This record gives sequence, C-alpha cells and structure tokens, in this order.
Amino acid sequence: MTNTHERSPEHGRAPPTRTLGGLKVSALGYGAMALSPGMYGEVDDERGERAVRAALDAGATLIDTSDGYGADGHNEQLVGRALRGRRDEVAIATKFGFRLPEGVEPHPFPIGYAFGELAVNGDPRHVRGYAEASLRGLETDRIDLYYPHFPDPQVPLEDTVGAVAELVEAGLVRHLGLSNVTAGQLRAAHAVHPVAAVQIEWSMWKPAEPELLATARELGVGLVPWSPLGAGFLTGTVGRVGEGDFRQNAPRFDAANLKANNDRFAPVRGLAGELDLTPAQLALAWLLHQDPNVVPIPGSRTPAHIEENLAAARVRLDADVLARLDGILAGTQVEGGTLL
Repeated sequence: MTNTHERSPEHGRAPPTRTLGGLKVSALGYGAMALSPGMYGEVDDERGERAVRAALDAGATLIDTSDGYGADGHNEQLVGRALRGRRDEVAIATKFGFRLPEGVEPHPFPIGYAFGELAVNGDPRHVRGYAEASLRGLETDRIDLYYPHFPDPQVPLEDTVGAVAELVEAGLVRHLGLSNVTAGQLRAAHAVHPVAAVQIEWSMWKPAEPELLATARELGVGLVPWSPLGAGFLTGTVGRVGEGDFRQNAPRFDAANLKANNDRFAPVRGLAGELDLTPAQLALAWLLHQDPNVVPIPGSRTPAHIEENLAAARVRLDADVLARLDGILAGTQVEGGTLL
C-alpha cells in the first residue's frame, strides 16, 4: 500500500478552505458545545476560552455554537469573550429555538435520548428576539451562519426561514443554515431563501441520509456534520462515561453497548495506526473525502487535540485506503441507535 496519505510537516499551517453556499471557511471548523458544563462534564470558562483561541491559532475559521448550549446562553457568551479582538478572523455559526426563554411555549421534538424529547419553538414571532440575544452574548453585530436548531413540529419550517430571511435583509445575519432536517424540508426552505449549509449527524458510525445528501448537492448547499467524531467515540479513547456527561442519556454509550462498539471499531483504529494517524484524524479525513462541500465541526477542550483534529484537513487518503475503510464500515454494526 503506497501513497496512503500526505501530511504537511509544517507546524500550525492553516488548513485548506471550503465553501458553504457563499461562505468561505476552513475545511474543518470548531464545535464549541463541549465547552459548557453539562455537556461532557464540568469545565471552567478559562479552559473553554483557551480552547477557542487554540482553534483559531490552528487555523479554524468557522466557530459553531448555539443559544442552547449551557444555561442562559453560556456557550455563546464564552465564545464571544474568546473572540475579543479576533472577531474578523472567523465566521460565527449559531443556532436558535432550543432551551427557550421564559414565556416562550415549548413544543416537543422527539429524540432518541433516554429523556425522549427536547423543547423547541421556531415561531417566527420569536426569531428576532433569539438573534438579538445571541448577538449580545457573542459580542458581535452579525451572525455569519444562523440555523434553526431543530425544525419545530408545530410551525412550518418555511415560516421560521422567512423570519431568518428578514434578519438577512436587516444585516444581522449573513447566511441561513438548517439543522437536523429532512430532504423535503431542505427543499421547501431553500425555495423561501437560499440555504448555505445543513447540519447533520454524520460520521463513521452514523451514515448520512442519502436523499438529503443528494438534495444538498443538487441545490449547492454545504454540509456541516455535527458529532463527526461520534461524540468522542471515534477518538478511540472512550472507555466509560462520567457523571454530568450528556452521553449518559445516549444508548450507544451505556456500558454494554460501548464495549461492543469499541470492539467492533478496532479495525478502524488499527488502520489509523498503519497510516501514522490518530483515530480521530482518520475519522475526520474520511469524512472530508466523502464530499467537497463537507465541513465537519469537531470539538475538544484540549489544545493539542484541537491542533491534531485540524491537521486532518491536510491528510490525503488514497483509493485503496478509502476502499478498505468502506469495507470495514459496511460490515460494522453499531449498537444503541443514533445520538438523536
């Protein structure tokens, strides 16, 4: 096996860029969800801000957050502080309509976690208020990519999108994104206002829905895989899940399923070792090879891991390696359903 991958020897060289709709960003972004308490256990704000700055230093130009990560807009506020003096280096993506402010009616959105549902509200009457709160928390005058976090089962997505379109016209938002939608919902929303990107759960252990991928490609919509490392599983370092970690609610991470899944993904970890890559780098490089308009958003609290992850954007996998991976993944059954 020859020419399996190429990596730059230059420390800290910026990753290549890709385009989400009309938004040019680094081929790998940075997902900030892990920096709020209650996601992956406790974490202090100083460490969180240091992680965001490490992502910038490593060349990430897309930072992804949400008004629903942490209590009372915690994650957006942390990102805003970390970006002080560096705002123009990055595109900020954030999401709305999840974990609602007082007085906003919750609409149940069913999920696969142990608690079964989330509270969302995509009523267009509330969208400007969501955006203004995010702008304050992020300490900025514009949101580069703005997503409804989940489609509201009680509100037509086209109505929610129409409210975001008004924010684009007002200059508060640059680009519309969608998150956790179907192909039909993407097509309907795109008819109201151009969609730059769709966030989907997509990784080695969660295939993307083929019709959604085909629709995004047809419409020229970028793809932003969330949890591209399987909520940390694909790093090959998760042997148990601790207290205060949201993965305790995900069946894939209960003790029996986690052991079975680790055993079944051993061949992927073995191939990473052959290629002198970390398992995380191989998982991210594989995803980048699936489509030229894919921009994954891995998250980490550790600067060294953040730099390792972003280096995956410069990895080149040859056809033989990709075929081996496809064969491994096709024969690997994941226990415990999906994250959502």
